[in-house]
Amino acid sequence: MDALHRMTLDTLLEEFGVADQLSEADKQHLNRVWHRLTPWPDSVAGLQALKQRFTLATLSNGNVSLLVNMARHAGLPWDCVLSSELAGHYKRDPEVYHMAANLLDLKPSQILMVAAHQDDLQAAHREGMRTAFVKRPLEFGPTATPDLSIDPCFDLVAEDFLDLARQLT
Repeated sequence: MDALHRMTLDTLLEEFGVADQLSEADKQHLNRVWHRLTPWPDSVAGLQALKQRFTLATLSNGNVSLLVNMARHAGLPWDCVLSSELAGHYKRDPEVYHMAANLLDLKPSQILMVAAHQDDLQAAHREGMRTAFVKRPLEFGPTATPDLSIDPCFDLVAEDFLDLARQLT
Protein backbone atom coordinates (compact mmCIF):
# COMPACT_ATOMS: atom_id res chain seq x y z
CA MET A 1 0.00 0.00 0.00
CA ASP A 2 1.54 3.31 -0.99
CA ALA A 3 2.19 5.92 1.68
CA LEU A 4 -0.47 8.41 0.54
CA HIS A 5 -3.29 5.85 0.48
CA ARG A 6 -2.12 4.37 3.76
CA MET A 7 -2.08 7.80 5.38
CA THR A 8 -5.61 8.56 4.12
CA LEU A 9 -6.95 5.19 5.26
CA ASP A 10 -5.31 5.52 8.68
CA THR A 11 -6.80 9.00 9.09
CA LEU A 12 -10.29 7.74 8.24
CA LEU A 13 -10.00 4.72 10.52
CA GLU A 14 -8.97 7.01 13.39
CA GLU A 15 -11.76 9.47 12.61
CA PHE A 16 -14.38 6.72 12.80
CA GLY A 17 -12.81 5.08 15.86
CA VAL A 18 -12.06 1.71 14.26
CA ALA A 19 -8.30 1.86 13.75
CA ASP A 20 -7.58 -0.67 16.49
CA GLN A 21 -10.25 -3.09 15.27
CA LEU A 22 -8.58 -3.96 11.95
CA SER A 23 -5.52 -6.08 11.36
CA GLU A 24 -2.84 -5.02 8.90
CA ALA A 25 -4.23 -7.60 6.44
CA ASP A 26 -7.74 -6.12 6.86
CA LYS A 27 -6.38 -2.65 6.13
CA GLN A 28 -4.56 -3.90 3.03
CA HIS A 29 -7.75 -5.61 1.80
CA LEU A 30 -9.87 -2.51 2.45
CA ASN A 31 -7.37 -0.20 0.79
CA ARG A 32 -7.45 -2.27 -2.41
CA VAL A 33 -11.25 -2.28 -2.82
CA TRP A 34 -10.90 -0.37 -6.12
CA HIS A 35 -9.11 -3.43 -7.51
CA ARG A 36 -12.31 -5.46 -7.02
CA LEU A 37 -15.00 -3.13 -8.32
CA THR A 38 -18.11 -4.61 -9.88
CA PRO A 39 -18.58 -3.26 -13.41
CA TRP A 40 -21.70 -1.47 -14.59
CA PRO A 41 -24.21 -4.11 -15.80
CA ASP A 42 -23.75 -3.14 -19.47
CA SER A 43 -19.96 -2.89 -19.44
CA VAL A 44 -18.74 -6.42 -20.17
CA ALA A 45 -21.34 -7.23 -22.84
CA GLY A 46 -20.98 -3.79 -24.42
CA LEU A 47 -17.19 -4.00 -24.49
CA GLN A 48 -17.34 -7.52 -25.93
CA ALA A 49 -19.60 -6.25 -28.72
CA LEU A 50 -17.23 -3.35 -29.42
CA LYS A 51 -14.21 -5.66 -29.35
CA GLN A 52 -15.59 -7.51 -32.38
CA ARG A 53 -14.68 -4.49 -34.53
CA PHE A 54 -12.34 -2.30 -32.52
CA THR A 55 -9.21 -2.40 -30.39
CA LEU A 56 -10.14 -1.61 -26.80
CA ALA A 57 -7.73 0.20 -24.53
CA THR A 58 -8.46 1.82 -21.23
CA LEU A 59 -6.85 5.17 -20.47
CA SER A 60 -7.17 5.89 -16.80
CA ASN A 61 -5.60 7.86 -14.00
CA GLY A 62 -5.55 4.57 -12.09
CA ASN A 63 -2.20 2.81 -11.99
CA VAL A 64 -1.42 -0.21 -14.18
CA SER A 65 -1.73 -2.72 -11.35
CA LEU A 66 -5.18 -1.38 -10.44
CA LEU A 67 -6.36 -1.51 -14.06
CA VAL A 68 -5.07 -5.05 -14.60
CA ASN A 69 -6.70 -6.23 -11.38
CA MET A 70 -9.99 -4.52 -12.27
CA ALA A 71 -10.00 -6.13 -15.70
CA ARG A 72 -9.27 -9.58 -14.32
CA HIS A 73 -11.81 -9.30 -11.50
CA ALA A 74 -14.61 -7.90 -13.66
CA GLY A 75 -13.87 -9.71 -16.92
CA LEU A 76 -13.28 -6.48 -18.83
CA PRO A 77 -12.03 -7.46 -22.31
CA TRP A 78 -9.50 -4.71 -22.87
CA ASP A 79 -6.81 -5.35 -25.45
CA CYS A 80 -4.47 -2.91 -23.76
CA VAL A 81 -4.17 -1.19 -20.39
CA LEU A 82 -2.91 2.38 -20.56
CA SER A 83 -2.42 4.43 -17.45
CA SER A 84 -1.59 8.09 -17.01
CA GLU A 85 1.26 6.89 -14.81
CA LEU A 86 3.04 5.84 -18.03
CA ALA A 87 3.12 9.52 -19.05
CA GLY A 88 4.07 10.77 -15.61
CA HIS A 89 1.02 13.07 -15.62
CA TYR A 90 -2.68 12.79 -14.84
CA LYS A 91 -5.53 13.22 -17.26
CA ARG A 92 -6.52 16.12 -18.31
CA ASP A 93 -2.89 16.88 -19.12
CA PRO A 94 -2.50 16.83 -22.94
CA GLU A 95 0.59 14.63 -22.66
CA VAL A 96 -1.53 11.69 -21.42
CA TYR A 97 -3.72 11.67 -24.55
CA HIS A 98 -0.70 12.02 -26.84
CA MET A 99 1.06 9.19 -25.01
CA ALA A 100 -1.93 6.91 -25.64
CA ALA A 101 -1.97 7.73 -29.35
CA ASN A 102 1.79 7.21 -29.62
CA LEU A 103 1.72 3.87 -27.79
CA LEU A 104 -1.12 2.66 -30.02
CA ASP A 105 0.67 3.99 -33.13
CA LEU A 106 -2.40 6.00 -34.07
CA LYS A 107 -3.16 9.61 -34.83
CA PRO A 108 -5.41 11.18 -32.19
CA SER A 109 -8.14 11.51 -34.86
CA GLN A 110 -8.14 7.70 -35.20
CA ILE A 111 -9.08 7.26 -31.54
CA LEU A 112 -12.54 7.41 -30.03
CA MET A 113 -12.21 8.40 -26.39
CA VAL A 114 -15.20 7.00 -24.51
CA ALA A 115 -16.00 8.28 -21.04
CA ALA A 116 -18.69 9.32 -18.60
CA HIS A 117 -16.67 12.33 -17.51
CA GLN A 118 -17.26 15.37 -19.65
CA ASP A 119 -14.03 17.15 -18.71
CA ASP A 120 -12.04 14.07 -19.79
CA LEU A 121 -13.81 14.03 -23.16
CA GLN A 122 -13.36 17.76 -23.62
CA ALA A 123 -9.62 17.41 -22.95
CA ALA A 124 -9.38 14.48 -25.40
CA HIS A 125 -11.28 16.51 -28.00
CA ARG A 126 -8.85 19.42 -27.59
CA GLU A 127 -6.04 16.98 -28.42
CA GLY A 128 -7.75 15.84 -31.63
CA MET A 129 -9.52 12.68 -30.49
CA ARG A 130 -13.07 11.79 -31.38
CA THR A 131 -15.31 11.49 -28.33
CA ALA A 132 -18.24 9.43 -27.08
CA PHE A 133 -20.11 10.38 -23.93
CA VAL A 134 -21.65 7.45 -22.06
CA LYS A 135 -24.26 8.62 -19.59
CA ARG A 136 -23.91 7.28 -16.06
CA PRO A 137 -26.71 9.00 -14.12
CA LEU A 138 -26.03 6.94 -10.98
CA GLU A 139 -22.24 7.27 -10.96
CA PHE A 140 -22.25 9.41 -7.84
CA GLY A 141 -25.18 7.60 -6.20
CA PRO A 142 -28.96 7.83 -6.36
CA THR A 143 -29.17 11.21 -4.63
CA ALA A 144 -26.59 13.01 -6.78
CA THR A 145 -27.46 15.19 -9.73
CA PRO A 146 -24.83 14.53 -12.40
CA ASP A 147 -24.22 16.79 -15.36
CA LEU A 148 -25.75 14.88 -18.28
CA SER A 149 -25.81 17.84 -20.63
CA ILE A 150 -24.41 17.19 -24.08
CA ASP A 151 -21.38 19.18 -25.14
CA PRO A 152 -21.44 19.82 -28.90
CA CYS A 153 -17.83 18.58 -29.10
CA PHE A 154 -19.02 15.01 -28.40
CA ASP A 155 -19.18 12.95 -31.58
CA LEU A 156 -21.46 10.33 -30.03
CA VAL A 157 -23.73 10.14 -27.01
CA ALA A 158 -24.83 6.77 -25.63
CA GLU A 159 -27.06 5.61 -22.81
CA ASP A 160 -24.58 2.80 -22.00
CA PHE A 161 -21.93 0.62 -23.67
CA LEU A 162 -24.53 -1.59 -25.35
CA ASP A 163 -26.07 1.49 -26.93
CA LEU A 164 -22.62 2.69 -28.01
CA ALA A 165 -21.91 -0.71 -29.61
CA ARG A 166 -25.22 -0.51 -31.51
CA GLN A 167 -24.35 2.95 -32.78
CA LEU A 168 -20.91 1.87 -33.96
CA THR A 169 -21.77 -1.46 -35.58
